[in-house]
Amino acid sequence: MAKTEVYSWRLSPRLKTDLEEAARAEQKSLAELLDRIARDWLAGLESHGEDDDEQQRRLRQAASRSVGAIDGGNPDRAAHASAEIRSRLARRHAR
Repeated sequence: MAKTEVYSWRLSPRLKTDLEEAARAEQKSLAELLDRIARDWLAGLESHGEDDDEQQRRLRQAASRSVGAIDGGNPDRAAHASAEIRSRLARRHAR
């Protein structure tokens, strides 16, 4: 597969040197080494055995703990937000 995408990031001089040394030790280019590291890391994520359905279930469960957790005491607040803001601004600037 042809490589057409470019990605760059800043790293410390020490990390850059370590990566270059590792690439030389493996007799590979730095790009080949980084490509292999990224592929291995992604494969490791996939090998955790969590398919998309399981991941979605886990995320929904985590999010559901926060749903409805904020109680403002006024269930119609969103419907009247504009009027409330205008009222507060009028009171603030009426001084």
